[in-house]
Amino acid sequence: MTQRLKIEHGGWVVVADGRTALLLSNRGDEVYPNLQVEQVLEAPPNPPTHEQGTDQPPRAIFAGRRSAIAQTDWHDLAEQRFAGDVAEVLDKLHHTTSIKSLIVVAPPRALSNLRRAFSDNLKRSIVAEINKDLTKHPLAEIERLLTRV
Repeated sequence: MTQRLKIEHGGWVVVADGRTALLLSNRGDEVYPNLQVEQVLEAPPNPPTHEQGTDQPPRAIFAGRRSAIAQTDWHDLAEQRFAGDVAEVLDKLHHTTSIKSLIVVAPPRALSNLRRAFSDNLKRSIVAEINKDLTKHPLAEIERLLTRV
């Protein structure tokens, strides 16, 4: 039997993906959460790779042989930068509002980027990490899905 996730009163929930982050606070209680949007963060537009890089992969010569070098993944870099921006906003909130509990909900790649970007102080307040993409769900559905985990 799985244990239900409890979002304490005043607890925070971050629902994110590589381009959007919803910062939610629980104004209800542990049994009946009432998540309210405190802030929405969106990544700046990210044009297609062919508009950002060169048209051919770079070449290098190793031991007398020409070899292609993997192109930079500009979208991955943008997602990492966005995770850093989200972590910075959460760090500021942690210092001003003293976040006691934080639940992070994101798909695997975004979750990994957020983990790397979070400060040690913020990491100590994380009570759960959930590997799901809920950014396009309405708040009532997010509450329902989180409390069923």
